[in-house]
Amino acid sequence: MIKIDFCNLFYTQLLNTSVILTEPSPVAEIQSLGVDCALTLHFFAVPLLAADPATDEPTNVPPPAPVEFPSHAPYLLIGGGTASFAAARSIRARDPGARVLIITDEPDLPYMRPPLSKELWFSDDPGVVDTLRFKQWNGKERSIYFQPPSFYVSPQDLEKVENGGVAVLTGKKVVHMDVRGNKVTLSDNTEISYDKCLIATGGVPRNLQVIERAGEEVTKRTTLFRKVEDFKALNKVSRDTKSITIIGGGFLGSELACALGRRSADSDLEVIQMFPEKGNMGKVLPEYLSNWTTAKVRSEGVRVITEALVKGVSFKDGKVEIKLKDGRVVKTDHIVAAVGLEPSVELAKSAGLEVDSDFGGYRVNAELQARSNIWVAGDAACFYDIRLGRRRVEHHDHAVVSGRLAGENMTGANKPYWHQSMFWSDLGPDVGYEAIGIVDSSLPTVGVFAKATAKDTPKAATEKSGTGIRSESETEGTASSTATSSTPAPPPEPQQKDDYGKGVIFYLRDKVVVGIVLWNVFNRMPIARKIIKDGEEHADLNEVAKLFNIHED
Repeated sequence: MIKIDFCNLFYTQLLNTSVILTEPSPVAEIQSLGVDCALTLHFFAVPLLAADPATDEPTNVPPPAPVEFPSHAPYLLIGGGTASFAAARSIRARDPGARVLIITDEPDLPYMRPPLSKELWFSDDPGVVDTLRFKQWNGKERSIYFQPPSFYVSPQDLEKVENGGVAVLTGKKVVHMDVRGNKVTLSDNTEISYDKCLIATGGVPRNLQVIERAGEEVTKRTTLFRKVEDFKALNKVSRDTKSITIIGGGFLGSELACALGRRSADSDLEVIQMFPEKGNMGKVLPEYLSNWTTAKVRSEGVRVITEALVKGVSFKDGKVEIKLKDGRVVKTDHIVAAVGLEPSVELAKSAGLEVDSDFGGYRVNAELQARSNIWVAGDAACFYDIRLGRRRVEHHDHAVVSGRLAGENMTGANKPYWHQSMFWSDLGPDVGYEAIGIVDSSLPTVGVFAKATAKDTPKAATEKSGTGIRSESETEGTASSTATSSTPAPPPEPQQKDDYGKGVIFYLRDKVVVGIVLWNVFNRMPIARKIIKDGEEHADLNEVAKLFNIHED
């Protein structure tokens, strides 16, 4: 079967003369048929008769397979994560007949990532790795997928479906962008043109160089945790091995440590967590609260090794050996590297887009636009915050809101990005926090704490809000005035560790609050958002803390 790409005239002549070609023909031979076709010859399926090489007799050739996806998409979204789905939903809300094509290199439909390191690990269902359904802290069950398959239009039907829709092209990667031609090229050299394009490529987990250099035996015993397949793989590892070591003391590392530690109570699994800081969340929480958090993680059955700088990793006698700079050696069966995220900006070169040298990610304007007809949202966007300066944020709430805004602007809304995104982390169902703004432990902090009650837990918060993804329920709230006393008062001294039941931690820059952590205080984010938006100096942060009602019973 010959595959030829040529002009329509030549195609018609071939059909009329019933020419049977079994081998590629030179241009001279094709022109001898009376056609002056200067096109380069490529090969595509032609519904003609082909010769069976065994019999030299013509045989029927089946018709070509249907096109898997459209050659043009009015709205093209690169990336299949939260930001992309939020944009698609926003586009369809403003343009009900819109045709939206999402391209993702993952095999899955759009899903939420937070449960991969939180609730899924606490499921009692042995089939959770297949169903990917979980019970939230409030007991309600849901899927990690934003919508079931029936919600989406098949890619091949997107161009002809009457009222438009959202289609997802899975397992495909965009490798090149032609911004002048308004088209992208996939890894299989397929081209798709667009009218408007969103880049929501997220990021990839960082690894430690000492692990990358350690060889295949170490590499295959290392998990970089980010996707559904990573959750499934680590879940299997946790049941098949005796020891797992998590390197990293940030959000992901601490959440996984608590989840695996809880699981170790019912098995012989040893869970180790190591990081260079003095305590868990050491780059975010003030030292006294970081120490308290470390004690909490240890109480979950985790062996926590602080001030651990990894010098080398090797595989010896069936074990992975981690050598620390101070001489300590840790032997384990498997490593989870939770050391941050690298924004995916591979398209920057071909698209001529600017990557921020300080924060990484594509630089965008206030409307999340990188160039004409190109927007960026989620982890990969480096945006300008009118209160806090240029930033890049790697959290669910930012993905939701930036994706939603980008979608609106792709339909002509021209709205600036005003939202102060929040993030949250749960160390199991009993301890959690929500945060907003710049929460950097190197900044001066003031903490105001109170005695916790039974309702001051992530579990209780989800029971009240009805959702385990708390940011989805808080972004539309409003806050009352933050007027406070003008009488100065000294900052409160940190209480004893037993008193850190719930509280508010203020992060200051030039005496102005630029970040807030709500420790076991939930559904009060609009108040925190307004404090940062106002950008005022507060003489007495004890008074400001009263706005959160932390002293109520």
